[in-house]
Amino acid sequence: MATYKKRGYKPKAVKETVENEIEDTIAAEDIESTTAEVFNTLDETANKTEEWVAANQKYIFGIVGALALVALAYIAFDRFVKEPKEVEAANEIFQAQKYFTQAQEASSTQKDSLYGLALNGGEGKLGLLDVIDQYGSTKTGNIANYYAGISYLNTKDYKNAITYLDKFKSKDYILQALAYGALGDSFAQLEKGGVSAEALDYYNKAANLDANNFTTPKFLLKAAKMAIATGDTSTAIKNLETIASDYPKSNEYPEVETLLAKAKAM
Repeated sequence: MATYKKRGYKPKAVKETVENEIEDTIAAEDIESTTAEVFNTLDETANKTEEWVAANQKYIFGIVGALALVALAYIAFDRFVKEPKEVEAANEIFQAQKYFTQAQEASSTQKDSLYGLALNGGEGKLGLLDVIDQYGSTKTGNIANYYAGISYLNTKDYKNAITYLDKFKSKDYILQALAYGALGDSFAQLEKGGVSAEALDYYNKAANLDANNFTTPKFLLKAAKMAIATGDTSTAIKNLETIASDYPKSNEYPEVETLLAKAKAM
């Protein structure tokens, strides 16, 4: 039988290929069109931005200039005001620090008078309170708060001790822990019978500020004793067990066994 092809007939595969090519062409044209629109939009935005900058350049330069002046003023203040004041404060506190150190090493009969000199000054030199008043914004003024708080604590002026110790802030974990502990001692002394929830809070803060072999067991034990006094046996047991497991060579360790038995029996 003779075969023939109808006019206009194309094999199916060829037809699909042509259709795919048409679709690809359309897709490519769409991408090109979209890309062109995006670039046109970007150009328009850039032009508008340039126009806005040109129209407002006086204000922009004014803002930039103001920021530059602020930065320069800060640098100048830091160099010509703050730094010299730090040096001056360090010189002024020297005698008060000397009295403070002597008071800590002195006999009980001399302590009060030496702490008084540290606080109020002597030999024509500033005391800690003067340093705080005149150089309170300096690092020296900050450390003066600590010395003053400890001085008041040792002279049994617990309210003033709390006032000045609370002002003291330090990134030195040991010193800050000692300040928290001293705050705990001050609150404990203010309360009848020495039982104080505030003292317990500060002892726990001191113990948990930064783990070390000096302040941590010291204030864990103080917190445990205060927790037993306030009836918080769970805190007491937790703190005592921490000393037993983590600080067996500490000075506080010998008291742990007896206190732990007492807390567990409550």
